[in-house]
Amino acid sequence: MSRIGNKPIEIPEKVEINIDGNKINVKGPKGELVTEVLEEKIKFEVSDNILQFTRESDEKQVKSLHGLYRSLVANNIVGVSEGYSKTLTLQGVGHRVTLKGNDLEILCGFSHPVIFKKVENITFDVPDQNTINFPGIDKALVGQVAADIRSIKPPEPYKGKGIKEKGQHIIRKEGKKK
Repeated sequence: MSRIGNKPIEIPEKVEINIDGNKINVKGPKGELVTEVLEEKIKFEVSDNILQFTRESDEKQVKSLHGLYRSLVANNIVGVSEGYSKTLTLQGVGHRVTLKGNDLEILCGFSHPVIFKKVENITFDVPDQNTINFPGIDKALVGQVAADIRSIKPPEPYKGKGIKEKGQHIIRKEGKKK
């Protein structure tokens, strides 16, 4: 039994859901997202501002997709109503970020600055030279952009220099003994 898939999703007042065949369109004050349900054995319906997912089969794959599609639509509802945001920090001497037009210019110890191009539906905000904020409505896209920026210079375990998420704990190693 899928515990996640069986949970009903309450639809906030500002959010509007349109079902078109196997597509679920979620529209809210921050934007619009579409999820396409590819599994034919998973059904969904809206009644009294509650979206409910059901499945017709108890096969293992159908059970796992039941929970997956419910989670994707729930994330879309939160995204169009509240939005998602990530914050990255740069740590280290000479590590800084600036906003050049819509792109990010990251100096992180290389011989050249790294230019990170603007991603559609993501806006970059640089409050100071060591912090990057980027809000968006798609949870997966915000997380992927955070991973892509972080992969430019991941934090190293000896001094912790690099790009990390705000609040992330870096496990430090002990250096050489004299």
